[in-house]
Amino acid sequence: MGDHFEKGQHALLNEGEENEMEIFGYRTQSCRKTLCLAGYVFSFGILPLVFYWRPAWHVWANCIPCSLQEADVVLLRTTDEFQTYSRKKVAWICLSALNSTFRLTPDHPLITDEEYIINRAIRKPDLKVRCIKVQKIRYVWNNLEGQFQKIGSLEDWLSSAKIHLKFGSGLTTEEQEIRRLICGPNTIDVEITPVWKLLIKEVLNPFYIFQLFSVCLWFSEDYKEYAFAIIIMSIISIALTVYDLREQSVKLHHLVESHNNITVSVCGKTAGVQELESRFLVPGDLLILTGNKVQMPCDAILIDGHCVVDEGMLTGESIPVTKTPLPEMNSSVPWKTQSEADYKRHVLFCGTEVIQAKGACSGTVKAVVLQTRFNTAKGDLVRSILYPKPMNFKLYRDAIRFLLCLVGTATIGMIYTLCVYVLSGEPPEEVVKKALDVITIAVPPALPAALTTGIIYAQRRLKKRGIFCISPQRINVCGQLNLVCFDKTGTLTRDGLDLWGVMPCGRNGFQEVHSFASGKALPWGPLCAAMASCHSLILLDGTIQGDPLDLKMFEATTWVSLSPKILRSFFKATPTQ
Repeated sequence: MGDHFEKGQHALLNEGEENEMEIFGYRTQSCRKTLCLAGYVFSFGILPLVFYWRPAWHVWANCIPCSLQEADVVLLRTTDEFQTYSRKKVAWICLSALNSTFRLTPDHPLITDEEYIINRAIRKPDLKVRCIKVQKIRYVWNNLEGQFQKIGSLEDWLSSAKIHLKFGSGLTTEEQEIRRLICGPNTIDVEITPVWKLLIKEVLNPFYIFQLFSVCLWFSEDYKEYAFAIIIMSIISIALTVYDLREQSVKLHHLVESHNNITVSVCGKTAGVQELESRFLVPGDLLILTGNKVQMPCDAILIDGHCVVDEGMLTGESIPVTKTPLPEMNSSVPWKTQSEADYKRHVLFCGTEVIQAKGACSGTVKAVVLQTRFNTAKGDLVRSILYPKPMNFKLYRDAIRFLLCLVGTATIGMIYTLCVYVLSGEPPEEVVKKALDVITIAVPPALPAALTTGIIYAQRRLKKRGIFCISPQRINVCGQLNLVCFDKTGTLTRDGLDLWGVMPCGRNGFQEVHSFASGKALPWGPLCAAMASCHSLILLDGTIQGDPLDLKMFEATTWVSLSPKILRSFFKATPTQ
């Protein structure tokens, strides 16, 4: 195993600290592939089954280590304690499809500018891009730096001045088409997994393969009753699991499909403002935000105007957040670190709702597309559902140890049975049957079906009480819990707040409590003035919106909030003394 990694080029896939992965390059060799195909035939399908369970073995058997630049297959390994392997084929994106429209050449100005990852990924002179797709994220080969890098977002090293200069007036049609081809469509596509795929994946589970082996052995020994019982139990277990997975796939598909059907206004450098479907957006596009109640189809940097955004989808709290434009500073420092304040106050996140957009000097609200597809905040949430982190509970470690003990006991019993039957002069076929029969006795074949049925039954009981579980395997661990901690947020409690009273402070101490339950208004004073004016509430479509605590305090003062337009007309109509 070590030789394979030492000869091949090793690197880290730029996925962030939490999801960092090691990547190794391999090249398919014809003679090895031919030998593996012969092994598939002579092993009666056992070898491809082993390769399905162990993708690293499949790569090592078919390929030889090489540099990542020459690789047509890459092997990924997680850096966590599980060391999980996955195999990915290297694909090619050809820009020749754009030649008829834009006549792209290797010396085209849009391609020779190597300031951006997209341009560094284009191989010259054939104008091709090498890429891999890992957990819905596309990575392209950076020819300049010699590594795979994530695509679908603006570069982190860009300064605010560069963002305003390069993207402040939009992209040209040529830039949009090149980025569209390399980055892919701006869709969070969660396909509904076909039933046959779910069925095959479930049936190829090692436990069910062991059950198949056990049933065939029992039929050969004319032990039909128990074999039929195991078959029926397994069929019911597989059917329930496939039905449950299919139902979850359909629900998740319907949950995110509305994201792909949003119409947006995009300002192009040459085409001007035009209406487009959100799936055509690319990083660097200039969005024009008009009106209220706008769903964000991507992550975007606000560069002109102000927005009030409901980020309840991300935080669970329905508190409007004010977004300010990214200031244009004459500095080469990356825009995320140019100021001490949090850079997120300039970002409109995908899936959130812009409830109010106000233009500044230009009269329009402009935002530059920062990230698309599964790189966005909403895409990251969907990916966390599709690819949950593996569990490392003591219960499962003990369960594996228990199974290993059973296998060890079965091995000892099998050896003893072989010795006894061989010495007693039994026929060879009878000796083999009895020896294999010991394995099916020591390791119960009904164990996986029983566990699966129990989990599904528990999940349905939880569902009746309004409790949903996206990772059913964690249900088994709940029996070991002896302490549960809850965070008191708006997601676990009711949305509203009730203001019972306030305690004024004065004369170097606290005064008597003023209770609002009594129905008496709070008398005018510093406390009343502070409650009526010190808040971040806004008036939107005649309704006051903002932090629930601020809203309850303002309502307790019985004051009325008026829009600036009404106030101006009021002062104009009031005669001066």
